Amino acid sequence: MLRSFRYLFFPLSLIYGCIVWVRNWLFDKNILKSVSFNFPIICVGNIAVGGTGKTPMVEHLIRLLQKDFKTATLSRGYKRKTKGYTIANTTSTALEIGDEPMQFHNKFPDVAVAVGEERLVAIPQLLHDRPDAEVIILDDAFQHRQVKAGLNIVLTAYNNLFTRDIILPAGDLRDVKASMKRADIIVVTKCKAGLSAAEKKTITAEIKPLAHQSVFFTEIVYSKPCHLFNKSQAAITSHTNILLVCGIANPNPLKVFLAENVHGYDMLRYPDHHIFNSDDLADIKKHFEKIENVNKIILTTEKDGVRLMKFEEQLKDYPVYVLPIEHSFLFNESTIFDKMVTTYITSFKN
Repeated sequence: MLRSFRYLFFPLSLIYGCIVWVRNWLFDKNILKSVSFNFPIICVGNIAVGGTGKTPMVEHLIRLLQKDFKTATLSRGYKRKTKGYTIANTTSTALEIGDEPMQFHNKFPDVAVAVGEERLVAIPQLLHDRPDAEVIILDDAFQHRQVKAGLNIVLTAYNNLFTRDIILPAGDLRDVKASMKRADIIVVTKCKAGLSAAEKKTITAEIKPLAHQSVFFTEIVYSKPCHLFNKSQAAITSHTNILLVCGIANPNPLKVFLAENVHGYDMLRYPDHHIFNSDDLADIKKHFEKIENVNKIILTTEKDGVRLMKFEEQLKDYPVYVLPIEHSFLFNESTIFDKMVTTYITSFKN
């Protein structure tokens, strides 16, 4: 019903699509300039709004690379309260650098985490601050064409493939489909469990990868819930009741997971990147206390968790847990993907 209503905006989509197409054409013809760096830069992005799994993909790359390469990340820092270039330090907060960069900083303290709206300006600043860096991962920068990354990893969700979508506002695409030609690696994320080889072949044919492009498929895997403050782990079972506190673009995979694994759950839904306030905190406590089951916890996403950490004093007596997620590559192709990434980096050293 909602999608049918959005089709009323199709004339606006045509206008927006033309604007995006012209901008891309200007970059393709070198009228607007893209700058390349003689340095390994990996871009993780998509061409649609909503959750395709960019954050867990950046984390997959960090886990892969940090053992052998001095790794840095650069994000825009969406919805932060600061402007310009900033590099994370021991006193940084989500309000200063954004929730996703704060998540990277908390989980990978040895990785340089920076934010800056203008990546072209921020990259030299980051390299100045971290001259030992050997690779930079650009988070959500596929449309930021002033910088030409050496390796573009572009994600598209299984349940909303870019091939079946249309441009905003009638659809979810924020870029034209032709932009996918600039991708080096296309990852179909959030696939259903047990995706068959036949469906993999069908979707790959629908995507129509070019000769230089590789297509991979992943599913979301949830780890054990981790306490927001003391980091202890908890098991959730068919006897557990959950209060889900969620402010992400697409909570549907999480809802399916809970429906299949817990006794029951209630959800407090907030806008994507929502900044929690004292009223929200009171609402969370009230809803949690209404749950009659003794076996109950408050569960939230990692991105929401970094925005709730400022309420540690008020929540310290509550069982607040975050649910980590990772990409799991299907068809035993993780090694192939990882090798492509590391080969790209080492090629700069040869």
